Amino acid sequence: MPCVNIEKNRCKGCELCVTACPQQIIRMSTEINVKGYFYAEVFDQPRCIGCTLCGLTCPDLAITVGVNAVVYRFFDSPITIGGAS
Repeated sequence: MPCVNIEKNRCKGCELCVTACPQQIIRMSTEINVKGYFYAEVFDQPRCIGCTLCGLTCPDLAITVGVNAVVYRFFDSPITIGGAS
């Protein structure tokens, strides 16, 4: 299962991760970090699909996504292109 880790004291509250998350499981905290910003937090971890878009968009590198060796299958059958299999 994917796991999103947000280092709250590195976050500056830009909200780019909130917008980037396709599952909409990241929100801004109501608490303030040591820098004086409202930081991002994950509120529904089990819904994470491990896409890493939150981490890729974070300018402060405050987000890491661990996937724990889970492989997601996006297609049940092989993809064929131009009739070749």
